[in-house]
Amino acid sequence: MSVATIKRQGKDKILLSIIGYTTLIILAILCVIPFVLILSSSLTDENAILVNGYKFIPSVFSLEAYKLLFEHPEDMLRSYAVTISVTAIGTFVGLFLTAMTAYVLCRKDFKWRNGFTFYFFFTTLFSGGLVPWYLLITNYLQWKDTLTVLIVPSLMSVFFLLVMRTFMSSIPEAITESAKIDGAGDFRIFLQLIIPLSKPALATIGLFTALRYWNDWYMALLFISDDRLAPLQYYLYKMLGNMEGLRRAMLGSGGGVAIDIPGESLKMAMTVVACGPILFAYPFIQKYFVQGLTIGAVKG
Repeated sequence: MSVATIKRQGKDKILLSIIGYTTLIILAILCVIPFVLILSSSLTDENAILVNGYKFIPSVFSLEAYKLLFEHPEDMLRSYAVTISVTAIGTFVGLFLTAMTAYVLCRKDFKWRNGFTFYFFFTTLFSGGLVPWYLLITNYLQWKDTLTVLIVPSLMSVFFLLVMRTFMSSIPEAITESAKIDGAGDFRIFLQLIIPLSKPALATIGLFTALRYWNDWYMALLFISDDRLAPLQYYLYKMLGNMEGLRRAMLGSGGGVAIDIPGESLKMAMTVVACGPILFAYPFIQKYFVQGLTIGAVKG
């Protein structure tokens, strides 16, 4: 290889690196901009938002939205506790069940694996409907106003199950066969070999499962009437609805009297409170995303 060719390849590599890093920086900025705008708007006076619109730097600084949001801190903390409990329990149990089921379905010595796979997939095409499902949970299972109804119905996703099955199918069979020769049972192989090798898939599916539990308000809307069991998203949903109803009631009575409620900034403050904690999970799981993209690229 000539010196000119080496120099040209070096220049091409530098140019490619510049283009790649520039593109990544632009994409990162575009991802950060909405969060900055939301945070700034939550710290802006309501009248300033109505007059000037949303800005990246608060034109009139105000904490009224957060004061109103945390007017009853015990209710907020209780909703946080419910959401954290439901998210932690649901994610852990859901991952365990999904991983166990996927491991069974990827075992070639399980002769009914194709039939069970089709059965799981068939449930994504047809469902029993909302009314039978509601009657099953309320009349037969008696899960209304319990934390169980917030956890169990969302434990497993067929899509995540198929993704996990596909990932586990890429694990060499020689690993499990050597463990069997050494006298290990199926459950020990699953816990000590399959689970550690499936960390990238578990981390990815676990993150999306946690997000689903964290952002869920629909289950609480259907089955929770006890305010002590209201998760965070449903608590914020009810609070915003009460504020809007109060504002309309004051405008509709007494000759158009308005009540000073920071509606727009309150929505942004709710967004910060709701999505802030879950963002801290991304740095801890990021390395598993990278590992999931590169696994299998290097063969030993």
